[in-house]
Amino acid sequence: MSRTALIAGVTGIVGNNLARQLLANGWEVHGLARHSANNIEGVNFIAADLLDPTALRASLANLKPSHVFLTTWLRQPTETENIRINSAMVRNLLEAVAPVESVRHVALVTGLKHYLGPFEAYGKGKLPATPFREEQPRLDIENFYYAQEDEVFAAAERQNFSWTIHRPHTIIGYALGNAMNMGVTLAVYANICRETGRPFLFPGSATQWNSLTDMTDARLLARHLEWASTTAVAHDHAFNVVNGDVFRWNWMWPRLATWFGIESAPFPGHATPLEQQLAGAEEIWSNIAKSHNLIEPNLHNLASAWHTDADLGRPIEVVTDMSKSRKFGFLDYQPTDESFFDLFTRLRHERIIP
Repeated sequence: MSRTALIAGVTGIVGNNLARQLLANGWEVHGLARHSANNIEGVNFIAADLLDPTALRASLANLKPSHVFLTTWLRQPTETENIRINSAMVRNLLEAVAPVESVRHVALVTGLKHYLGPFEAYGKGKLPATPFREEQPRLDIENFYYAQEDEVFAAAERQNFSWTIHRPHTIIGYALGNAMNMGVTLAVYANICRETGRPFLFPGSATQWNSLTDMTDARLLARHLEWASTTAVAHDHAFNVVNGDVFRWNWMWPRLATWFGIESAPFPGHATPLEQQLAGAEEIWSNIAKSHNLIEPNLHNLASAWHTDADLGRPIEVVTDMSKSRKFGFLDYQPTDESFFDLFTRLRHERIIP
């Protein structure tokens, strides 16, 4: 059967890597985003706003996707607004493609805030025990991930398609201007430390420094999305998606420092957030970009300090179970330190970092 993908959020860290994965395997790929021009050869780029249902329907009127991948969200000041806006985006897209009756599968990418709670209550209150497992119940708290899932479930009943939910941990991968990009953020921070002599100081909590954790490579997530959307046994299931290894930041941090040719500073025993460390660093980065002929001189187009601080500042251990995927046949594995190194190498090659 032909496979025609519609990726909402194609310019983001997940959508970008997913598009490349699908194109490599012969899919027809259509990419939806609000503003950014397409930079992936082979993708049919569609500029449309998921919050404008009338214009969205018009933009997609002649499209007959077999698979829809939802890989985008919009951060709002409160969780109530997150729920209203992000559930509407899912609902509007699925209603826009409903008339052609071509959709066989819908995949929604959320994340571990399913278990940890939203940013307003991140890692607080009564949380499920680690490792997080898909069968654990929802938290008794408002969460836009739950609202997005419910929109997918309701549309699946109406439109008779299968679905999968994908819950990655912190994603490592190539994308610029992404709201949740720890890899690029840490690369920028490390280069600022190297250029200025500042200490390369772990910004997070003592719990994160000492406890086990895991992460998700965007390339592995892309493979998981393709696998689950085309594997019958995986349909109508939610999945955790992580690399398969575990580590402690007190092991990983010196390895990252070594890659950049700097020393990691001793951990002070408490969080030193990047939002504080990078405050006022715009001119420093601009000068670095100019002296090394980099393509992006605007610090805020690269670094998302607030999100990295949220991830690394958590007061609890975060380990994710992948047993369901393994049982159903997805066996891919990716060492997390190599995920970082691959990303840093590409950033240097693309002249994003010196």
